[in-house]
Amino acid sequence: MRKTVHAALATMFLALAVNAQADLSAVPSGEYGLDDHHAYISFTYSHIGFSTPHVGFRKFDANLTLDSENPENSQIEVVIDTTSIDSRVDEFNGHLRSSNFFDTDNYPQATFRSTRIEATGEDSFDITGDLTIKDVTKSVTLEATLNKAAMHPMRNIPTVGFSAETKVMRSDFGIDRAVPAVGDEITIYITVEMPQKVSD
Repeated sequence: MRKTVHAALATMFLALAVNAQADLSAVPSGEYGLDDHHAYISFTYSHIGFSTPHVGFRKFDANLTLDSENPENSQIEVVIDTTSIDSRVDEFNGHLRSSNFFDTDNYPQATFRSTRIEATGEDSFDITGDLTIKDVTKSVTLEATLNKAAMHPMRNIPTVGFSAETKVMRSDFGIDRAVPAVGDEITIYITVEMPQKVSD
């Protein structure tokens, strides 16, 4: 019985510690930028039902205007360099950059700009915004989790970390090559660390 009580208390204190780390009030409001050494955007889809490829982008930038007391008032903007798409297969990268897919010669950027942020839990948010790919803009909602908000132990800078995902139909953005054999539904995954910007 005593072991059970101790285990329950340990679990409770661990949960409290995790929640404390994810408390946005632990960092100040302000402008936060991307730590591009710890940031990833990727997507998956069904390839004829045989596999689920993972494709990412090597270059992108993000800016968060954080209101740590009222997170719903925050804003985030992401700009992706579509020419940096990386499937880890050189030949396929060429296909993805071609006019059959992202047409990066004509559309070298994709963007996301938040329009509404809604808290859905202690450390979870729905981030709704305008996603623009190939000059087509659709409203999408990211299901986001605040991983941690704290002073970075090595850089000594207030830092926040988020993970998020959403699903879109690629045909909605004019990327419909090989649908439906190759899946139309795309799952987008994002995980980033964002330190507060330092004034010059």
